[in-house]
Amino acid sequence: MLQVVSCIDDSRAAPAVCDYGAWASRHMEAPLMLLHVLDEEKYPSEPDLVGNIGLGSREQLLDELAELDRKRAKLAREHGHHLLDKAEERVREGGMTDAIKRQRHGTLTDSVLALEKDTRLFVMGLHGESSTDRDIHPGGQLETVIRSAHRPILLVPDEYSEPRSAMLAFDGSETAFKGVELIASSPVLKGMPLHLVMVGPDTADRWEQLKKAERMLADLGAEITLAIRAGDVEPALHEYQDENDIDILVMGAYGHSRIRQFLVGSTTATMLKTAEKPLVILR
Repeated sequence: MLQVVSCIDDSRAAPAVCDYGAWASRHMEAPLMLLHVLDEEKYPSEPDLVGNIGLGSREQLLDELAELDRKRAKLAREHGHHLLDKAEERVREGGMTDAIKRQRHGTLTDSVLALEKDTRLFVMGLHGESSTDRDIHPGGQLETVIRSAHRPILLVPDEYSEPRSAMLAFDGSETAFKGVELIASSPVLKGMPLHLVMVGPDTADRWEQLKKAERMLADLGAEITLAIRAGDVEPALHEYQDENDIDILVMGAYGHSRIRQFLVGSTTATMLKTAEKPLVILR
């Protein structure tokens, strides 16, 4: 059975990542994995100091530096296990009794790619470990993960609030219809009020595209609202979301043609920086 993977780090969003992961796991009736990744560059599994310039043959210094790196890596592993234990404790308090804990060495992107064949949804924090109240920004590896992964990613803010409504940013493209198919086949939004929103000219063709998408979602048993808004994509979507008090925004990420990559890619990057509510990225 495909799993939900909550990616745990030392950021302020970690508790919310646990809570949203548990929520998705329950709604999708899928196992929950709690994942922590140790950065190989910061904490190498085996230090390599051969190429250090200026150390020459001072073997004792090399040995001491290598031992220091081993100690740092050991402490990082222990800290990672502590984070996973706290995450497990949190989801247990929320009713999840069988979460799997996993710690991997490498990059977040490599870990996601290694796990995605067995994964239905990844859950990550919107804000990185270095974010502060004055300087809130997406995690440094987030865009790389989004560009590389082929599974949906749920990006969450620092505080958990149980989702009760959702909206899909829809542009009528082939990719957008694939996103509609994905939503239609997933139980996570079943029965939840859903808004399909297009940004751009209000034309008959666009309404037909929206109505086609609405028919594809009929089996969800949800109240579906169709809308077309004028303006720039990012502010128009946020404005609609705020007006209708919508909890989750679902949108596609990036594209393949140069024009689409510029338009959709830049919009995705902007949404990562400005989102204050959960954001589902579809590939």
